[in-house]
Amino acid sequence: MTISRRSFISGIVAGSAAAGAAFASDRANAAGLCSIPTKWDQTWDVIVIGAGGAGFAAGITAKEAGAKTVVLEKMPFPGGNTMVSGGGLNAAVEADYKAAGVEDSPQLHAKQTLAAGDYRADPELVRMLAEGAPKSVEWLKKIGVHFRPGIYQIYGGLWPRCRNPEGQSGSDYIKACVQYAKKISLDVKTGHKVTRIIRQEPNAGRVLGVEVEIDGKKENWRAMKGVVAAAGGYAANAQMCAFFDPRLEKLNTTNQPCSTGEVLRSIQDINGLAVGMDYIQCIPWTAPGYKNVADVFQAIEYTIFVNKEGKRYVAEDNRRDVIRDATLAQTDQTVYQVTDVVGFEENNKFYNEMNHAALKNGTLFAADTIEELAKKVKLPPEVLKKTVEEYNAMVDSKKDPLGRTAKMLSHKIAKAPFYIGPFGMCRHHTMGGARIDAKARVLDREGKVIAGLYAAGEVTGGIHGTNRVGGNAIADIFTFGRIAGKSAAEG
Repeated sequence: MTISRRSFISGIVAGSAAAGAAFASDRANAAGLCSIPTKWDQTWDVIVIGAGGAGFAAGITAKEAGAKTVVLEKMPFPGGNTMVSGGGLNAAVEADYKAAGVEDSPQLHAKQTLAAGDYRADPELVRMLAEGAPKSVEWLKKIGVHFRPGIYQIYGGLWPRCRNPEGQSGSDYIKACVQYAKKISLDVKTGHKVTRIIRQEPNAGRVLGVEVEIDGKKENWRAMKGVVAAAGGYAANAQMCAFFDPRLEKLNTTNQPCSTGEVLRSIQDINGLAVGMDYIQCIPWTAPGYKNVADVFQAIEYTIFVNKEGKRYVAEDNRRDVIRDATLAQTDQTVYQVTDVVGFEENNKFYNEMNHAALKNGTLFAADTIEELAKKVKLPPEVLKKTVEEYNAMVDSKKDPLGRTAKMLSHKIAKAPFYIGPFGMCRHHTMGGARIDAKARVLDREGKVIAGLYAAGEVTGGIHGTNRVGGNAIADIFTFGRIAGKSAAEG
């Protein structure tokens, strides 16, 4: 059964509340944060914090480089947000884009990523992401991931260079990582929460290891070569997100409850530099007042978004931050995704089980006419009908006043049955985090390397700028996870 990132929302609410309380609590003083243990309970070469995609990539790479490596996960199971993600991975793989008849290259990928993030990302890190993504695809195949044939433009992806694993979700990546970790005897320990990162001095010296909480008991673990922070972002921490963007506090989140940001705060506690903390991405998901959602917008060329007045309000293929802001400005912050049977089947390539369940639980509706469809969600029938007719005319003319690109004006909403489902914005991805260099080494507030500390994945900042391109997160975690693991193993 496909595990959806969004199916964990109900458990996240409690996790977010607890995380908010932790965020509000007093922090230990500098002396306590950086006191060196008189003895170490365990000693490793490399300690990786977090068993999501970035953590597994780092751990596997370090282990295969000969380092005695352990991966620590605070949850009772591995996977993090990778496990519940949609799994879309952007990479300009030559064989794939040539087979699809698409012009692409790592250089174009980097150029579009920089522009989409308003040029606030580090160009060198973006270049490494784009050039490393095809290698990450090959690495994933090596450890046992099987990809569906073909590429497409994912929601918020801006270009057709995305692929998905066969199982349609990020759980495929984690299943392969878990099996490969067993194959190479990589230690992965769940229920192990890192509560602080231990450095020689508050603002200087080398990172020596971590403090780990296991069943309420704390231990000190030494890392002879390095610590890799791969603990994810903070989108499940409502209070922390609201500190940077007050609009987001009452929104739902697509994240696992573990995405609360305490490891990032531990990095800051030892003088680590955090950048872009107010760059918080939202995506369409559960509407206010609803417990479930459908997803018929992954293949965005088949879908339009309308508000409660029955009108389109944004170009659906736009940047995710643009769609977020436009949606939050609509009546009740609730809008609707509309498609026909062709679009429904295309989107079912990604969320088949979820969409059929949504038809049963009242979060996706079907009808033989647009007017009937509108009545099912109390939208003005004539307005919605006119909106769809105008959109279909735009498909013919290849011109949209809202700015939808010509290549995304490719399919009319014309074949019954038609489908409509409500959605709102949910906190999804935090682009801010620890600043790293090209070797995934964490930098301090002076821009200097903190020896012995590395980071990868959503805990980092500076890779995506103001806005993460859809499909770039999976590329990010496996590319920089491997870089961090290699660097840490080298010490």
